[in-house]
Amino acid sequence: MRIRNNNSCIIFYLLFFASFCLKAQTVTVYKINDLLNRFHNKSDTIYVVNFWATWCKPCIAELPEFEKLHQDTTLGKVKVLLVSMDFKEELHKKLKLFLEKHPYSSEVILLDEINGNDFINKISEKWSGAIPATLITKKDKTLHQLFEQKVTYEFLIDKLK
Repeated sequence: MRIRNNNSCIIFYLLFFASFCLKAQTVTVYKINDLLNRFHNKSDTIYVVNFWATWCKPCIAELPEFEKLHQDTTLGKVKVLLVSMDFKEELHKKLKLFLEKHPYSSEVILLDEINGNDFINKISEKWSGAIPATLITKKDKTLHQLFEQKVTYEFLIDKLK
């Protein structure tokens, strides 16, 4: 009888930990051209692209604002991309662990680029490379704004109008 209870406990713990694994955020690793292709495509979607890192306190503080924007169903065709600037080598040690503790439903991308001189101006000539930074853009560039600052949901809504 006691063995059966131990087996039940083991099964319970395995199911419990498996449920965390199933909910883990997927992170896609992109090079700069892959990222640019995501928001310079043929769709009429407005992209809100947030550049952040797990080591950046202002970045972490504003992530819930982007999650709120992502979950706002009244906005129409708006897509939030959370682009991590963490090193690719830290994907499992830092980024995925962070996302397990802070489960966001927004899409998370790890930008696999080391030399800022190679990619910063491709994103925006106005960007110094500082984070947090947010790019709001549309394929035809009728909307193309970059903000090097911590933002709020209200600020983002105002810029999307």
